Amino acid sequence: MTIRLPDAHGALRTYEPRTEPLAATPGTPLTSRTVFSAAHVVADPYADVSPDSPAAVDWDATLAFRRHLWSHGLGVAEAMDTAQRGMGLDWAGAAELIRRSAAEARSVGGRIACGVGTDQITGGSLVEIRAAYEEQLALVEESGAQAILMASRALAAAARGPEDYLEVYGHLLRQSAEPVILHWLGPMFDPALEGYWGSTGLDAATDTFLEVIAAHPDKVDGIKISLLDAQREIDVRRRLPQGVRCYTGDDFNYPELIAGDERGFSHALLGIFDPLGPLAAEAVRVLDTGDTAGFRALLDPTVELSRHLFQTPTRFYKTGVVFLAWLAGHQAHFTMVGGLQSARSLPHFARAYELADGLGLFPDPKLAEERMKSLLAVYGVPQ
Repeated sequence: MTIRLPDAHGALRTYEPRTEPLAATPGTPLTSRTVFSAAHVVADPYADVSPDSPAAVDWDATLAFRRHLWSHGLGVAEAMDTAQRGMGLDWAGAAELIRRSAAEARSVGGRIACGVGTDQITGGSLVEIRAAYEEQLALVEESGAQAILMASRALAAAARGPEDYLEVYGHLLRQSAEPVILHWLGPMFDPALEGYWGSTGLDAATDTFLEVIAAHPDKVDGIKISLLDAQREIDVRRRLPQGVRCYTGDDFNYPELIAGDERGFSHALLGIFDPLGPLAAEAVRVLDTGDTAGFRALLDPTVELSRHLFQTPTRFYKTGVVFLAWLAGHQAHFTMVGGLQSARSLPHFARAYELADGLGLFPDPKLAEERMKSLLAVYGVPQ
């Protein structure tokens, strides 16, 4: 079996796919770390929609993928950036996704946390922004899921300084029924979030973020930092109040952050664990035994793939995630809500296929090869 793949310069190279997948089967629950995979949504390929239409979702395939993640002991972070929140999935679609996924989680005993934002509005006053957050928080709490307070584009636009963030987040934390996860998503994932927490300087923004937590430590289960800056995450982790967890959202440096050091470690809430689910779960089970070297031996080789998928423009990593789900057989097509399947180039897909295949991520390597060749044929690449 060989396949001809294009490189970034337009030349074709011959690649020989592996014949056997990595052996990774469902196992015991994870114990040493709390691990969430942010999960993608599966589009309905038969819906007659345009890129700016409301999302048409294949609910059966979408929920089946969540059962796949739960079966490996992972939690699901629902209606987050990986689910194209704000990039094809509007609030109405996200609300339906939360309801359905939370019900599915109850039926199978899976852990779930859901994103709470303000994307039902595009702007407004602080009062209107707070009300939008409250509406979404109520829905998530009613569903029985844990809430993740996501960064708000509307708040980033309306806030005059750190005091506005302290007021809005303080209000939400005081009224939350259970401890929440706070999510700091950097502008590399969403340019509209530049200057979040009231400052473009990360040191000042970090101080405000920590001030919110320090004022309400009993209402913060943990924080998720998605800045792709390992040292800053470590510094913030060491300044957290006792009992508040750090969930890494660093898709570039996750093995070292999860492994930790003599002063602590990060749990995980990662988009890259969507394609890496079984392998990531197996690695954490090894870590559960105290074998940090074995954990790193399994997870370190995945970083090259993750850095490839999350290369700039980072916000388009979702395209690679769904592409790999198609090759792995988790869905029957490579179509995305909002038409986002067009957001990466053919050489990008080719390299993603090669890296994922090398890791053994495809349960059926022959199926992945056939699907990759079908995509190449659409682009006119001879085999």
